[in-house]
Amino acid sequence: MVKSSARKKEVISIVGLGYVGLPLAALAVEKGYKVFGITHGKQKVNALNRGINTLPDEPSISATIAKRKLVASTNYSAVRRSDIVIVCVPTPVDHLNNPDLGPVISASKSIVRNLKKGQLIVIESTINPGVCEEVVLPILEANGKYKVGRDFELAHCPERIDPGNAKWNVRNIPRCVGSVTLKGSQRAAKFYRSIISGEVRVMKSIKEAEATKIIENTFRDINIAYVNELAKSFDVLGIDVYDVIQGAATKPFAFMPHYPSVGVGGHCIAVDPYYLIERARQAGFDHKFLKLAREINNSMPGYTVRKLQSALNEIEKSVKGTTVGVLGLSYKANVGDIRESPSLKVIELLKGLGAKVLVYDPYFPEKSSVKSLEALLKGSEAVILATNHKAFLDLKPEAYKRAHVRVVIDGKNALDKQALQKLGIVYKGIGR
Repeated sequence: MVKSSARKKEVISIVGLGYVGLPLAALAVEKGYKVFGITHGKQKVNALNRGINTLPDEPSISATIAKRKLVASTNYSAVRRSDIVIVCVPTPVDHLNNPDLGPVISASKSIVRNLKKGQLIVIESTINPGVCEEVVLPILEANGKYKVGRDFELAHCPERIDPGNAKWNVRNIPRCVGSVTLKGSQRAAKFYRSIISGEVRVMKSIKEAEATKIIENTFRDINIAYVNELAKSFDVLGIDVYDVIQGAATKPFAFMPHYPSVGVGGHCIAVDPYYLIERARQAGFDHKFLKLAREINNSMPGYTVRKLQSALNEIEKSVKGTTVGVLGLSYKANVGDIRESPSLKVIELLKGLGAKVLVYDPYFPEKSSVKSLEALLKGSEAVILATNHKAFLDLKPEAYKRAHVRVVIDGKNALDKQALQKLGIVYKGIGR
């Protein structure tokens, strides 16, 4: 087909081959593009060039990677051979929750050293409104040789990815694009429409495109904070918040259920609000609501540990000296992603209180302190479910009893409360 042949003429460079960049690279290869991948770490580069998928949580891309059509490198020279350059590097926050644009700035500086006329530069990394025009563009135009709209185009297409989601993935999730110029927006939209089946919406400006991802994740953060605060309130009132949310969810309109838990993790919801908070502060606006939501969600690991203290008091024990098993390190069920995981804070708090902590996560055997789930149960007097991996949910309540676990703190409200209580185990959930 002519359309396929036209695609093959364009060459793509993708900077960053993690959870965002590698699935995108594999998809572009599958759709007929010649793709270069640029990333840190020779070990990852060597693995990819041997056809090994470096994202075990994304098995669907393994077959494409195995064909060895993606050419990975730590060198930005591939940019010179590319028509489209897509930046998918991380955008973290530092220990004070200040946005760290270092990876985006570094990538932009490396790109401009290899820039050629006619290229489309797309930033997929999550950034606050204004970064493309205020940070990235000045870098690309710094030497005075290139001008946006004349020599190259700069666009933003905020990444949307949900690791472990079998239904929504890089192939079909709708996307939004925006550019400094109309021509850039049209070109970016054409590219994304050539590789995904979902809708591609063209925003009126690059700043609007930047804002879409931020409000998507702050929406989630605010609603999770709301139910987390309800959990604390309903604890005092003696109401099971999980049952109440299930009841409210029977309303077929104007309600979207969110659920309380041990805390919010991952690279998006736990990070992105800070980008908007800081950018608005620089412009003279104080996001009180967003800051409060972050404060509430950040408090949940501590709340979970206090639930443990309360439960241990019921059997006349203290946290100090008690062996506590923590089930899960990942921030999300059935993926091996530890970024911003509330489990890490729970473990830190437990150790600070003098508990003996055992940890097990099948996705992180090298970070687990025991080799199996059975070993954790046998060695623990109390257990905190911090990640609702399938392996943990498949565990029968009787297994806790046989291992002489006396307290279970359900940080995900995912276990059988009544069954555990019938066995004489002290059960406490988040708001139940």
